[in-house]
Amino acid sequence: MSWIALITIIHYIIVAYVVYRAMLRPYREPASRLAWVVVAITIPVLGIILYFMFGETSIGFIRAKNMQKLKSEIFQNRFKAAINGAIIDTIPKKYHHIFRIGQSINGFLPVDDNKYFLLENSEAMIDSLVQDIDNAKHHVHILFYIWFPDKSGLKVANALIRASKRGIVCRVLVDAVGSRKLISSDIWKDMHRSGIHAVSSLSIGNTLLRMILGRVDLRNHRKIVVIDNFITYCGSQNCADANFDKKDKYALWVDAVVRFAGPIALQNQHLFVQDWLAATKEDLPQMYESEQPNDIIDLTNTRISKDMSERANGSCPSQVIGTGPTERHDAMSDIFQVIISSARKSLTITTPYFVPNGPVLNAICSAARMGVVVKLILSHNTDSWFVCAASHSYYPELLEAGVEIYEYQSEVLHSKLLTIDEELGMIGSANLDRRSFDLNYENNIIFYDQKLTKEILKRQQSYIEKSLNVTIEEVNGWSKPSLLWYNINATLSPLL
Repeated sequence: MSWIALITIIHYIIVAYVVYRAMLRPYREPASRLAWVVVAITIPVLGIILYFMFGETSIGFIRAKNMQKLKSEIFQNRFKAAINGAIIDTIPKKYHHIFRIGQSINGFLPVDDNKYFLLENSEAMIDSLVQDIDNAKHHVHILFYIWFPDKSGLKVANALIRASKRGIVCRVLVDAVGSRKLISSDIWKDMHRSGIHAVSSLSIGNTLLRMILGRVDLRNHRKIVVIDNFITYCGSQNCADANFDKKDKYALWVDAVVRFAGPIALQNQHLFVQDWLAATKEDLPQMYESEQPNDIIDLTNTRISKDMSERANGSCPSQVIGTGPTERHDAMSDIFQVIISSARKSLTITTPYFVPNGPVLNAICSAARMGVVVKLILSHNTDSWFVCAASHSYYPELLEAGVEIYEYQSEVLHSKLLTIDEELGMIGSANLDRRSFDLNYENNIIFYDQKLTKEILKRQQSYIEKSLNVTIEEVNGWSKPSLLWYNINATLSPLL
């Protein structure tokens, strides 16, 4: 037998193995299975390599096994509420099913007595965070996907160094890829020297080995801040300047973040502790088993600026949602679907990346067809040409269903907001795309509060005022090559 024949046989054996794995992989859409089978068969060698790099949603067998073990052995009885536990009376029964779905993911019930403040912009968020760190009395826990050693990043890092030097326990967890600039910088070394416990999560190590063991692009996309078990931040902003890419004229990123003070912080604390344990093997049970110390219970008014304390609102029943590749499949997709389907008057969605799966797309279109006023606010400028092109492929169906589409101009709109009926909303790190649904670790907060929802709506309306309305006439005028390009990218999206 010639070498060519032997290599050919080996190749087809490997192709058959890849097809076998693709067909047996659980929780995969038929279109995705078919796409990967076609890639493996029609693209010699490269198709097989691409499958092992991106074809399976796995952080690696060992990592996944360890995380499941940690969750089952350590967290199972610490924060789990009974599935028949009562939903608080301040939430109308018509919304109980939303919080039940949320409870099925992490076990959290909605909690009341939370004060909130919607930060004005990225700079205000950094200033507020620095002030809270400077006033911390026990501990500061921070997790960011992106943390750059720029002006904003250094302000937060230096605040942590000051806090650590006065005896505050500071823990920092960053994504190994998203925050690689910080990890390789001098300030990272200074943070360690000052006593800050700073580590990275989901490190790649040997790229070839990581590709074999699991996908390299599954990232911890969460943004979590917890201070003294009482203050937490939730939103889209990373720890970086709004214009972190000085070379890009569209690099000013517009984000939305809410600062919460109250029991909801303990639920974000739980997510942080879980991620910290997975990265370090260090358990921190005292962080979520005990209430906040007596001397920090009244922090809402004493630890923030006069302007913020006068404008802070409560009680804001809220619930944390934490999803990821080792959580229940389709968890974030389920949350979006159930909230969207619950809208009866209005639905406003803001997201920078819009590549929905079939159920979420159908839920949005169905809401519009029922007479709900549906507004979808997207960013005209993004850092992903692929996502931008794929998003456009959904415009005809959305517009025909009656959805209003707005494209925010000039800057990059990075906010991730959802509101319904001027009563209930959601804010967090998750985009309305397949990466947030299936691949990345994300954290959101669902809230029932008319005042906060109207504040978020007001912010969304400010985005609309800086947007261009996309019309059905405009879309019908797209050229055939443009439509082909958009649809090709959308067709490839299941390969993610």
